[in-house]
Order: sequence, then C-alpha cells, then structure tokens
Amino acid sequence: MDGAAPRFTTLGCRLNAYETEAMKALAAEAGLENALIVNTCAVTSEAVRKARQEIRRLRREHPEARIVVTGCAAQTEPGRFAEMDEVDLVIGNAEKMRPETWAGIAKGPDFIGETEKVMVDDIMSVTETAGHLIDGFGTRSRAFVQVQNGCDHRCTFCIIPFGRGNSRSVPAGVLVDQIRRLVGAGYNEVVLTGVDLTSWGADLPGTPRLGDLVARILKLVPELPRLRISSIDSIEADDALMRAIAGEERLMPHLHLSLQAGDDLILKRMKRRHSRADAIRFCEEARRLRPDMTFGADIIAGFPTETDAMFENSLRLVEDCDLTWLHVFPYSPRPGTPAARMPQVEGAAIRDRAARLRAAGDAQVARHLAAQIGLSHRILMESPRMGRTEQFTEVDFASDRPEGRIVTATVAGCSETRLQVD
Repeated sequence: MDGAAPRFTTLGCRLNAYETEAMKALAAEAGLENALIVNTCAVTSEAVRKARQEIRRLRREHPEARIVVTGCAAQTEPGRFAEMDEVDLVIGNAEKMRPETWAGIAKGPDFIGETEKVMVDDIMSVTETAGHLIDGFGTRSRAFVQVQNGCDHRCTFCIIPFGRGNSRSVPAGVLVDQIRRLVGAGYNEVVLTGVDLTSWGADLPGTPRLGDLVARILKLVPELPRLRISSIDSIEADDALMRAIAGEERLMPHLHLSLQAGDDLILKRMKRRHSRADAIRFCEEARRLRPDMTFGADIIAGFPTETDAMFENSLRLVEDCDLTWLHVFPYSPRPGTPAARMPQVEGAAIRDRAARLRAAGDAQVARHLAAQIGLSHRILMESPRMGRTEQFTEVDFASDRPEGRIVTATVAGCSETRLQVD
C-alpha cells in the first residue's frame, strides 16, 4: 500500500457510514497514506466478532499497512482491540472526528510509537454537537444528514449509549443551510438520521422538537422535493411531527419504528417507554392521518425471560400494527448490559422465533407489493433501472430512466421483493 490513500471498512449502521465519509475527508486533509481504518459496530456480540475477523483478514492481505480501529466497539471495548497484534492504534468515537487525530496518524509510525496505543476518552463527557457535516453522502439521488448523535435512554439490552454518549443535537439553522446545499447539488431526497432521532432539540435553546425541525426544513427549503425520516421512537413523536405527517406531502409516508417487542412485560424489562397499546395506537393514528403510510420496525427475538406466549404477542404485533419492513434481531447478550445478567432464552428457541418473525415480515411485504399493482407511484431513481417509491418500496424498470430523477410510473407487477414497471 506504499503511497496509497487510506482504505476504510465500515461495519454497522447508517450513522457509521456517514461518519466514515467524514473521516475520509479528515484523513485526506491530513495527507494520510498507507493505512487501513476499520469503523466498528457494537450493537451485538456478533458485530464485535465480525469486526475482529475483518481486522485479521485485512492484516493478512496488507501486512505492511497500519491498522487503525475506531467506532462503537472500539469505544466500548478498547482493550480488546488493543490486545490484537494486528492493530496499531485504537481511537474513540470522539477522537475520530478531530482533525488533530488524523494529523497525528499521518505523521506515520513515529506518532503511533510516541502515543498510547489506545486514544479513547470518556464519551459521556462529550457535550458539543458534531462539526463534521458532509454534503452528498448516499446515492446520487438521496443524501443523508446527521441531525443528532448519542442517546439519553438506557434500554437494558443496548450498549450503544456507551459507544455514542449522551444525546447532542445539530442546530436547525446549520441543518437548513446544509440541506439547501444538497438540493443545490441536485439531490431530490434528504433523509434525517441520528442515534435517537426523536430526542433532537432537547439540548438546544427553547427545546424544539423533531416536528419543529421537519416543519422548518420544509418551509425554508421549498425546493426540496422529498424529506424522509429514518428510525424514530414512536412514543416521542410530537404534535408538530404528526401535523407534518398529515399535511406535508413532501414528507415521505414511511416511518421505521423502534418497537423491539410486542409484550408489555418484556417491554418493561427492556426499559422501553411505550406499551403494546401505545405502538398500535400510534400506527393507527399515523395511518389515519396519512392513509398511504408504511411502517418498518426493529423487533428482537428471544429477549431474556421471553416465554412462548410473550413471543406470540410480538409476532401478532406485525399484523396489529400492519408493519411491512421488519428488521429482526436474534437477541445476543452484550457484556455490561443489564439484560446480559437476566435468565437467557435457549439459542434454538431464539433462532426459531427470529425465523417466524422474518416469515411474518415476508408475508407482509408480499401483501404490500401485490396491493400496489396497477397504482401510479412517484419513484426516485437510484440507478438507471431501480428506484424507490415514497413508501421506500424498491421498483425495477424494464428500460433506463434518468438516475436521480423522480419519475411517475404505473406498477405492472412484482417479484418477491420488488415492484416492476415495464
């Protein structure tokens, strides 16, 4: 890799991918060469295992390169990565966004020799909003904008607050300016993203809410065709957000919900802040306000103490909330979390429950796709022959369309996972 630009490997969430783009810019400004940077995920034990596996693979393939490990797993378990012979440097989630960090790494092996192998501060001490705003991350048609980082909640299964710190919000004016630049650069859709999106504004003057931000963006950037919200906590949806769902056609009719379970006792043991009835009520109200609304959801299979009857409540939630796009997570204990100390569900039962949830999700997708045949949709083209509807449904085209454009087309059929247009 002598003289080569640094290579980045990103594991985990969309926010990690966003931050990798910011790190690329910082590394380029510093003139960094001959380095491999692994941006890790800590959401499950399996994610940490995959990170270690990836590091070993990279060392085998690039024996002379420096390997720098960062991300949530590096933040929560720095010693575990520092002990690996393959790793030259471990940097935390705050450190990875500082220009001086990359300037130091760019000095070469001497810098790594002069400093501690681990550069990881207490993430809970970070209070400022991130300054690493980037323009143009995503496809050439859709851009992602980080509006918030960190989380103030402490769900018993989740290690992420210890990797990300407490919630910090980017001011609305900064975000509006960034979105204006993105629209000016040709992006037709912007997605608001964060760790705990509905907590946006709690640390800002006047404590605005996510709905206030959405309304402000749509008012001050009238040239933006489509605004989309990523994962939200439905119990924190504010009145302004519900009004936007009802009255703003440019706000896309698709919400991904952090539900996690459909049984009240399990939700309580997870330390979630909503009940089963709350989840159902939110979905009914959102669909009443916006009849074409579709929902995705995160659901955990086999949370500690979950009985068959409790699992059935989660399974029924798929239909009770009319969920379409499921992200199913087989529970795996994360050391240091309260749930890891609870009585665990047997592995075979977890795998079976996850499979049943995925099958229920597949059935919901099939129903959704079949219901779209014959309907006209406005579709944002992500490539010449693939786009997405406003409900985030993928569409295959039989002939080329202009990439990045929004086209109107009638659905002629569907496959198992996508709509089809002639």
